[in-house]
Amino acid sequence: MDGFLLINKAGAMTSHDVVAMVRKRLNTKRVGHAGTLDPMATGVLVLGVGVATKLLQYITDGKKGYEATITLGSATHTDDKEGDVISTADTSKISDDQIKAELAKFIGKIKQRPSSVSAIKIDGKSAHQRVREGEVLDIPARDVEVFELTVKQINHLSDSIEVAITVTCSAGTYIRAIARDLGDALKVGGHLISLHRTLVSPFTIDQCASIADATLLDTATAIGKVFPIRKLELAEIREIGFGRTITQSKDQGITTAVDNQDRFYALLENKTQNGAVVAAPILVNAASIN
Repeated sequence: MDGFLLINKAGAMTSHDVVAMVRKRLNTKRVGHAGTLDPMATGVLVLGVGVATKLLQYITDGKKGYEATITLGSATHTDDKEGDVISTADTSKISDDQIKAELAKFIGKIKQRPSSVSAIKIDGKSAHQRVREGEVLDIPARDVEVFELTVKQINHLSDSIEVAITVTCSAGTYIRAIARDLGDALKVGGHLISLHRTLVSPFTIDQCASIADATLLDTATAIGKVFPIRKLELAEIREIGFGRTITQSKDQGITTAVDNQDRFYALLENKTQNGAVVAAPILVNAASIN
């Protein structure tokens, strides 16, 4: 059993909860996910089953898209609504133009300090686990990229401001950190109150279904949306099965290799060996080798 499941994750469950439920539903332990979603967050969660678990790294590295709501006027220790409030401030003098101007500064390549309750591993233990055990962490800023950030709505409430945004960004970008940093820039504090992931490139929310209703997407079809497809001849299949190279692929970079029945067989990458360009296997579907 191999392929991908595109799940529209509900709130109040972890990504690991979803994996556990799918393992039980499909009666297999070989299930993993591409990109953690916090319990508060909903939306696209891509799962790999069988050999597809080895391909999840290529899904994780793609663009992400989100719909989010930020509240200004208070900060929490987790940078979201599930944390303890650590400060409050008056927002009555904050204008829409100020909010939009500060948010515009996040677009492009930026340095971002991840939230202290992120899934980042520090000495083998996730940051959020360390924080919940009472540690105080100072995670260094790292390079991320925000391709698009659009303000959809701004609501001025009696003691806060709610800002609805959509974001398209690189892997590793934290929307909670944007909420926190916006609040810091405006000197009123800010945190995230809702997060809905709409894109894990190339998969969108309209392709997703509930855990009960999601159907397995063929491995070759799914990974073929990430890398160009190359159909192999029988002789090429044999060579790859022995770990040998074949003639170079016409497309640069990584190629999805399929057999004559369009089943996923391998990932190939053009490389120079002894002065010649050849296609070398970087991952082979062992189950497909007879």
